[in-house]
Amino acid sequence: MTQSTLIGSTAASLRLAAIFMAAVFLFVALAVLAVPAQTFQVIHSFTGGAAGSNPANGLTLDRAGNIYGGTQSGGINNQNCDLSCGLIFKLARGGSGWIYSPLYLFPGGLGGAFAGRLTFGPNGSLYGLGGDAVYNLQPQANRCSSFSCPWNNTILWSFCCGILFPGGLTFDASGNIYGGSYYGGFLSRDVCQDSGCGYIFQLVPTAEGWSENIIYEFHGGDGAYPNGQLVLDQSGNVYGTTINGGVEGDGDGNVFELTPSGDGYWNETILYRFTGGADGKYPYAGVIFDSSGNLYGATARSGADNGGTIFELTPSSGGWNFNLLYTFTQNNGGVGYSLIMDSEGNLYGTTTVDGAYNFGNVFKLTRSDGGWTYTSLHDFTGGSDGAYPIGSLAIDSSANLYGATAAGGNTDSSCDPNYGHQCGVLFEITQ
Repeated sequence: MTQSTLIGSTAASLRLAAIFMAAVFLFVALAVLAVPAQTFQVIHSFTGGAAGSNPANGLTLDRAGNIYGGTQSGGINNQNCDLSCGLIFKLARGGSGWIYSPLYLFPGGLGGAFAGRLTFGPNGSLYGLGGDAVYNLQPQANRCSSFSCPWNNTILWSFCCGILFPGGLTFDASGNIYGGSYYGGFLSRDVCQDSGCGYIFQLVPTAEGWSENIIYEFHGGDGAYPNGQLVLDQSGNVYGTTINGGVEGDGDGNVFELTPSGDGYWNETILYRFTGGADGKYPYAGVIFDSSGNLYGATARSGADNGGTIFELTPSSGGWNFNLLYTFTQNNGGVGYSLIMDSEGNLYGTTTVDGAYNFGNVFKLTRSDGGWTYTSLHDFTGGSDGAYPIGSLAIDSSANLYGATAAGGNTDSSCDPNYGHQCGVLFEITQ
């Protein structure tokens, strides 16, 4: 082979290599472009008045993908409510959009004012907290010709005192209901500012209706002011958080476990007590389990820059190890009422006043190389897209997210003046 032939052959090979590399680059670029990014859209803007306003306690999905939730304002005006008494709503897919229907308007007084996230019970109907009562919502027994048909509300139990916390209700395998009161209790009134440090209750179905058991009352040093939804393990033990706890009801909160003792009153084990340092403080968000029995939760303050933290507790040798997964760096923080997890173990949540514009955001934590990667899925601007997503998110089988903001959207004089009379929105994030 002559030198000129060799040079020509080499040049041809280099051209082929260049063409091949360009094709590979184009393929990779097209593949990257083909990966769908998340999209945010408002699916309902509240208007106030009888249509409701200021949803703040999270959403619940049924198997058909319909959305259920409640508002803290709007509905019926009553002197027992600060503004108006709130309502329960349903958002159903209709054609290419969504159809909004109020299901029940709270009248005020007993069972008045929506207080917690709705829960589907074993019979497939909705259960929730309204002011000082636990209630059950069911569709009318008779066929209703109107698309928007009011549901029937049955009060299961009313409480003499305390403030039912917004975490919602939890069922065990026997159909018993668990929940808690942020304040209240008789044994701790001299500790927690004469209001009581809060308690955990169990409602048991009976032939005559329901009976109540106070299974644990907090005393300050063992925790104070329970908040966030309770979770149960396979043995029926109850897990949750208090936002304070320590001497005289002070402190930075803890994660607790309650186990039956056999005499109706349950035993408490503190799994972790927050220090208010790098680990965070005030775990408003409660805890959730993964498939391996690890617990995940969030704090509203402290951490790197007083913005709160995301944490994991893993069982180990009869105890629990604390792992810091993420710390928020903005001095706003305030993670919403709950975290949720998808089928791949990714975590999702909201901040109430964080994000790029300080009106809150929706975030995702993805497992990555033994750690976690933080992604902001949407930063609220305080305008038509909403503001202050306090309540917990809901997720469907396709990992699409649904949530609510307490403010933003439309403005009406009937909407909460604490939010500038903004009425709030419902949103969807597709991934």
